[in-house]
Amino acid sequence: MELLRTVSDTFWSTRVWLPPNVTWEDIRPGVRADVEYADYRHLVWPLPLAAIIFVIRIFVERYWIAPIGKAIGIKSTGPKPPIPNKLLETTYSANSRLNHKMIVKLTKQTELSERQIERWWRRRRAQDKPTTLIKFCENSWRCIYYTYSFIFGCIVMWDKPWLWDLKQCWYGYPHQSVTNDIWWYYMISMAFYWSLTASQFVDVKRKDFWQMFTHHMITILLMALSWVCNLHRVGSLVLLVHDCADIFLEAAKITKYAQYQKVCDTIFAVFTVVWIVTRLVLYPRIIYSTSVEAPSILPMFPAYYIFNTLLILLLVLHIGWTYLIIQIAIKAIKSGQMEGDVRSSSSDELSDSSENARPIVASNGGTPKKQPAATTQSPSKKASNQSSPKKK
Repeated sequence: MELLRTVSDTFWSTRVWLPPNVTWEDIRPGVRADVEYADYRHLVWPLPLAAIIFVIRIFVERYWIAPIGKAIGIKSTGPKPPIPNKLLETTYSANSRLNHKMIVKLTKQTELSERQIERWWRRRRAQDKPTTLIKFCENSWRCIYYTYSFIFGCIVMWDKPWLWDLKQCWYGYPHQSVTNDIWWYYMISMAFYWSLTASQFVDVKRKDFWQMFTHHMITILLMALSWVCNLHRVGSLVLLVHDCADIFLEAAKITKYAQYQKVCDTIFAVFTVVWIVTRLVLYPRIIYSTSVEAPSILPMFPAYYIFNTLLILLLVLHIGWTYLIIQIAIKAIKSGQMEGDVRSSSSDELSDSSENARPIVASNGGTPKKQPAATTQSPSKKASNQSSPKKK
């Protein structure tokens, strides 16, 4: 116990987390009648709130968003499943990545051709991917939340002096009160990211599972530390700036899944403009305040440099993402439409249309037969009409 106390005291040293000549006792809740300090014990509140948000999401998606998606014709079923094969299923569960060595081994064990095993593998992998309806529900829920969060953030922040004068984030720091509306804005935002983190383990796993998990955990950590250090003013500004563009990104995905291509293209164009304005104009203004204005108003401390470095790194990420977004926009202009969800791997999708142009080798080593290319049929129709070779 003594060791843990020593480690805790070292980690939470006032020389690291607070300005000079300020102690944790100086910003303890209730120590001053005129200032309502942030209470670190309140960081447990986002956990039950996250559970409530998760339950709300389930009901909204199941009884509202999903019926709407089905009504406008969004598919709720995935591609055709592969023919049941216990050995292949066991091998796939152990390792979903297929290589030539595995194929050769499986051909000897199953008496199937290499082409048949590859086709079975593609179809089995396609079963692990979310259907269009699931992606529609997921993005609709996020669009609803980001819309609410941005509107609520605007209402909360409208009368706050630091929204209009960023220097107000530093005057009087750390003796700055947390109002009830800022408290709810912070807690609900943290609860939402906790719910996203938890839902990743029950949702269909995406290819960027660990990247998004890391992103959510870093976001929660930054919000928690900014709350403990009473940096909630600049933290609320960062939250407000980041919610705006996400609304249009999720809306563009929704209309893409609903096959409203022209609406999707329009929303994506709006998203691109809003993203550039908020992430490369307004957000750098916050960085300027934290990097130039803050040091001229209050004495610096190590935690400040940690937070400011992370904020600058986030700006670097914004620049990289902007480059990718502009590439997508240019490609959309050239092709006439925006590409689909960038989180879904198109390279792994079941491609029956390409298979139809390949020779299918029978398991008995007979003459290869070539499937006729049905150009007028949809990919899902081709998948349903394709039959596996019979073994003699």
